[in-house]
Amino acid sequence: MSHTPSDPITALTSPESQAFLKRIADALERLAPPATTQADFLAADAFVWQAAARRLSPVPKVNRVEMSLLRGIDRVRDTLAENTHRFATGLPANNALLWGARGMGKSSLVKAVHAEINQTRSSDSRALKLIEIHREDIETLPDLMGLLRSDPHRFIIFCDDLSFDADDTSYKSLKAVLEGGIEGRPDNVIFYATSNRRHLLPRDMMDNERSTAINPGEAVEEKVSLSDRFGLWLGFHKCSQDEYLDMVFAYVGHLGLKGEREAIRAEALEWATTRGARSGRTAWQFIQDLAGRLGQAI
Repeated sequence: MSHTPSDPITALTSPESQAFLKRIADALERLAPPATTQADFLAADAFVWQAAARRLSPVPKVNRVEMSLLRGIDRVRDTLAENTHRFATGLPANNALLWGARGMGKSSLVKAVHAEINQTRSSDSRALKLIEIHREDIETLPDLMGLLRSDPHRFIIFCDDLSFDADDTSYKSLKAVLEGGIEGRPDNVIFYATSNRRHLLPRDMMDNERSTAINPGEAVEEKVSLSDRFGLWLGFHKCSQDEYLDMVFAYVGHLGLKGEREAIRAEALEWATTRGARSGRTAWQFIQDLAGRLGQAI
């Protein structure tokens, strides 16, 4: 008849106990976050942060448009380009929040500015790097910052369509990383974000704070202060009809599309009317439709 050893040491060294302890160790290993993998920053100029694996994946070809094709945003284009150029050359620069109308080139501008800066630094092995972090991975931003802090390159961390819902508290970690932490933002890192909301938080969330908080002013201030971490607020607004047509014909000329100008103009205006919006995105969607009907590859 089998029996359990009375000696604790004998019990722990038995085959059954060793197998049980190994299963516990394996389970703990699976629960632990993976070790952060150092990236090869010479492999590409752009990367995507894979938060689950704690690693950076290189992007060989960035989906972007030429700077010259971004129309109707001259002021914000020049401001962001100047800020990025200062940062790339080692001078002080600000985090930037690009906010406003949908489809007006916010994310396209970030990628275009990055590409243009690197075109002037093509012989520099320490070219400016662009790293995209997804909105849902913001809480892992401290891990990413730690990975970049000691690297000789300079980095733009870019989050597209950044916003927070009522039950989301990850905005607090973003505030700490941008300005308020003990270590602060590394000198070789800058943070650019795009959002449809100027304060990154929904209006009803702020109104709810005013109606339920003991001190409504302080509650709203605590949430609105997130956008204050961005030294640059660059607003994007709906474009006029002339600006929309300028975008359309800039694409037509750049891509060498054939067609009678007045016919293209009329079709472009009808396209925008049926969608209820004029924007750079609407112009590009029309161009894709036009090229397809003309049988021309783009």
